[in-house]
Amino acid sequence: MRKLMSLELKKYKIGGYIRGALIANVAILGMVLLMIHGVEYADEAVFTSFSEVFIGIDTFVRGTFIVFAAVLLSRFIIDEFKNKSITVLFMYPINRKKLILAKLTIVFLFTFLSIIISDLLVSGAILAINEFTHKMSEPLTASILTEASISFGMNALAASCMSLIPLYFGMRKYSTVRTITTSLLIIMIVCSNNGGVSLNNIIIIPITLAIIGVFVAYAALRNIEHVDVIK
Repeated sequence: MRKLMSLELKKYKIGGYIRGALIANVAILGMVLLMIHGVEYADEAVFTSFSEVFIGIDTFVRGTFIVFAAVLLSRFIIDEFKNKSITVLFMYPINRKKLILAKLTIVFLFTFLSIIISDLLVSGAILAINEFTHKMSEPLTASILTEASISFGMNALAASCMSLIPLYFGMRKYSTVRTITTSLLIIMIVCSNNGGVSLNNIIIIPITLAIIGVFVAYAALRNIEHVDVIK
């Protein structure tokens, strides 16, 4: 399995996606800083506490990497079926399920680790900058950091699972557009914020979407032996 994953990472040059993730982090940091330091030009503050800052960072990060996951699904799986290049791989003495599992594992781990690392990097940068600017005067307590850390971990796990949902719609017509569009719809559900109210805070919604994502991955593995790649 690790050998298959290593070959897939080399084949698709995962370094390019890592660079893209770093660029996304810089963009997210810039947006959060603008929301914090642009307060004097607005009627009211966007963030009034560290907890709100951490929630905002996590929302931006999850939305970004759910789309990243859709792009990876398109490159690693959808495009290979669309271009029929998957048939070449299936000719080798490699179990189909192990091959698809390796691809899905890469997508899941990349999404999960990217969300966790990005949350920590951006949050750390914001805290470091605040030491000089003092825009956030609220005391940063251990309880705030603990709550944020738990939230980062749980949301990253849920987002990584639900990011697999677009695979189902993408495989229907081997469509990259459908795959990415579905990821955007997921973002609209779990990353939207209306007056401080987010559907992601209704715990049953992210849990349900995460379960659906796991089921989609399971169904893809179960049915892969019967998929006609020549259609």
